[in-house]
Amino acid sequence: MPDQIYEPLSTWSELPEAEMLAQARSFLDLMKRRRTVRDFAPRPVPRALIESALLAAGTAPSGANQQPWHFAVITSPEVKREIRIAAEAEERDFYAGRGGEEWLNTLKPLGTDADKPFLEVAPVLIAIFAQRYGVNAAGRREKHYYVSESVGIATGILITALHRSGLATLTHTPSPMGFLNRICDRPSHEKPFVLLVAGYPAPGCRVPRAAGIKKPLAEIATFL
Repeated sequence: MPDQIYEPLSTWSELPEAEMLAQARSFLDLMKRRRTVRDFAPRPVPRALIESALLAAGTAPSGANQQPWHFAVITSPEVKREIRIAAEAEERDFYAGRGGEEWLNTLKPLGTDADKPFLEVAPVLIAIFAQRYGVNAAGRREKHYYVSESVGIATGILITALHRSGLATLTHTPSPMGFLNRICDRPSHEKPFVLLVAGYPAPGCRVPRAAGIKKPLAEIATFL
């Protein structure tokens, strides 16, 4: 490996095993309290919270460190309204049958439908885009690799950072989401990945009981 492109690892220090375990369990307890919310309070969120969470998302590993993501943060009531109108148009088609009987039956216990008021009520929408390619300093296209994997990791870190800061989130994925390119003025080589809704839960917010029940370790992991 060429030495000139590497530097000593200076950001890591080993912790005593007991402290490592305590931190791991503390983080698990934090994440167990995370719930997907569909009922948001309209009160504003400090921009600094969103900026810090986005910078955390930007630390995600990515294929060849190409960082193939873009986050469009929407707080304008007019733009949120436009997004809601476009998203609900797609959702009406989905719930009218485009989603398929099996998928729609799976959603029935959650009571969701084509009406998405949270897209206007929540103070912040973050449209996350996956960049199929980049453009170098010479103006040439550079293919990006492992785009979905990279953007998925960044999105997970973003959700976690927002939860850690005391905010609630909802991942919204109307299909198709091409309207986000137009509304957010993003180029065609960026594919909408997810529309993340963020804010404070509304007073008296309720969440599906079953959705909080997660599979036990034995069902999600094997040790070989």
